[in-house]
Amino acid sequence: MKVIIVGGCGFIGSNAADRLASIGWEVTLFDSLVRKGAERNLEWLRSRHHLRFVQGDIRNEGVVEQALQGESYDVLLHLAAQVAVTTSVERPRYDFEVNALGTFNVLEAVRTVSPETIVLNASTNKVYGKLALLEERELKTRYEVTGLPLGVAESQPLDFHSPYGCSKGAAEQYVSDYARIYKLRTVNFRQSCIYGPRQFGVEDQGWVAWFAIAHTVGLPVKLYGTGKQVRDLLHVGDLVDCYLRAVDCIDAVSGMTFNVGGGPANTLSLLELLALLEKRSGRPVDYGFGDWRPGDQPVYISDIRQAERLLGWQPQIPVEEGVGGLWDWIQANSDLFEAMPLTTAAVG
Repeated sequence: MKVIIVGGCGFIGSNAADRLASIGWEVTLFDSLVRKGAERNLEWLRSRHHLRFVQGDIRNEGVVEQALQGESYDVLLHLAAQVAVTTSVERPRYDFEVNALGTFNVLEAVRTVSPETIVLNASTNKVYGKLALLEERELKTRYEVTGLPLGVAESQPLDFHSPYGCSKGAAEQYVSDYARIYKLRTVNFRQSCIYGPRQFGVEDQGWVAWFAIAHTVGLPVKLYGTGKQVRDLLHVGDLVDCYLRAVDCIDAVSGMTFNVGGGPANTLSLLELLALLEKRSGRPVDYGFGDWRPGDQPVYISDIRQAERLLGWQPQIPVEEGVGGLWDWIQANSDLFEAMPLTTAAVG
């Protein structure tokens, strides 16, 4: 199999590239190298595998099209994005150009140059918005939704709250429609809180890694809201398994959208993650509180039954085990974080 990973030097991209190269796939990475840690991930991948790298920006349609010409890729994994809600509020045009226009450029390149290529698109649970109509109750360390014991299903109405939600939602709809109108083989993944090694998290994106990194290097953590917000966490290794299952099942699931997260069995609140880190490190976490941020969901848990039923997939790595592995990786690579500015997010 031959794959091009757009955004291939990011956290998810580097893990996917490592996995696919390890099982014999021919891997090309396409990345702007703007995001923090991207160059380090590229260096790490090159030390482990023989792969091709193309530096480019998905906002440039000609560069994207050129990357596909003459290569006959079996799969395009689209991971390149502006990934922070806060950045989208501050720079909405940039957010739109990267997420919506960038995805459009990727789809057009596939349509015109390589229409047989399978397109796997990383979307987000933020397309559901704040889920304001769900009833919640407040417990000691978390919020709880009383009416959705299995989580939010794909049938939940969309509500693109925040420029980030709008841009990712628009991109996702284009991906679905290009399967309908142009018969491309596409799949959307509404991903929820992916975490794992090689995640260079910062304050406004990648919160699981950010909390662990900040605790490691002695920076305080700010909890926006009460800290009782709940998310389902999915280890990046399980996510790559899901991508592979979608490729195997593409004729049955082309044009579909899947919620992909840890599901009800793998949830943590922010406060509960801090407690896990304190247990792992043996010392208290330095943290404080700030105001709620736009579009923040008090509770989001993915209903993953559709992926279980149609892809034969479910998470294999329990959240406490996965967080422990991430903590161990950060400790083994603490020099990487001590040398990096960590208080603001880069985008790319």
